[in-house]
Amino acid sequence: MARIAGVDLPNKQVKIALTYVYGIGRSAARTICKKADIKEETLINDLSQDELTKVREIIDKEYKVEGRLRSEIGLNIKRLIDIGSYRGQRHRKGLPVRGQRTRTNSRTRKGKKKTVANKKKA
Repeated sequence: MARIAGVDLPNKQVKIALTYVYGIGRSAARTICKKADIKEETLINDLSQDELTKVREIIDKEYKVEGRLRSEIGLNIKRLIDIGSYRGQRHRKGLPVRGQRTRTNSRTRKGKKKTVANKKKA
């Protein structure tokens, strides 16, 4: 099992396995394969040590992944909250940040429904 950027990659095609690393998607994985001169369909276990080393070096030099990326995103959100911007307020309240409607939907951000009872008629 190959280990890249602190992540154990499953024995799948290189273009799919690289997406298990936080910060690398499908297009970035394809770009990495091209730069390392590796066929995208090759299984991870079939790669030689030299090829794995090439991939590691490319990722280290050109991409922010895993811990570095997570901390940078966290700091960006913290900055928005600290300066009190509209987006920061939405983050603080746990509501959608990018203009989505909240009257219905947005359950992912708001969490499970909290039912509010109606007033009884006298």
